[in-house]
Amino acid sequence: MRKTVITVILFIVFLIIYFLQANILPNFTIAGITPNLFVIFVLFIGLYANQVLGIVFGIVIGLFLDSIYGQSIGLSAVMLCLIGFLGSYFDKNFSKDNKLTILFMVIGTTAIYEFGLYSLKSIIYEFDFELWFFLRIVLLEILYNSLISIIFYPLLQKAGYAIDRNFKENNLLTRYF
Repeated sequence: MRKTVITVILFIVFLIIYFLQANILPNFTIAGITPNLFVIFVLFIGLYANQVLGIVFGIVIGLFLDSIYGQSIGLSAVMLCLIGFLGSYFDKNFSKDNKLTILFMVIGTTAIYEFGLYSLKSIIYEFDFELWFFLRIVLLEILYNSLISIIFYPLLQKAGYAIDRNFKENNLLTRYF
C-alpha cells in the first residue's frame, strides 16, 4: 500500500516538474538553455526507490516528453530509462550521504543523457555532429542541473530516505560489512 501511495506521489511530482519545466523555467535561461529537471528526477527515483521503478518512470517520462516535444517517439525514453538504471547502479556502489557524490552523479547523468540524445538524433536525422554547439548545451545544462541539485539537496535527501525506507527490503547496512 505504501509503495503505491509513494508511486502516485512521485507521479504527481512529475506533473509539477513538467509544469515548472514547461512554464516557469523558460523564463530563467542561461544563453537559451534551461535545466533538465527530468534527468534529476529519474536519477533520484533510481537512487532512492529501486531499479524497476527508475526504469519504468524513465520510460514513461521519456515517452511523454517525446509525444509532446519530440520529433520521434522513444529517444528520450531510451535515455531516461538508462538514467533510471544508472541511478540504481549508483545506489548499490556509491554513498548517497555526500553532497559531492550526488553532484558528480548529476553531472555524469546529464552528460550521458545529452550525449546519447544528441548522438541518436544525429544518426536518425543524419545531420552533422557540431561539437561546439553540443558542448555549449551540455556544459550549460550541467551547470544549471548542478546548481539545482546543490540547492535542493537537503530536500531531495530527506524525501529520498523516506522513499528508501519503504522500497528497500533490508534497512541494515550489510553491504558495507
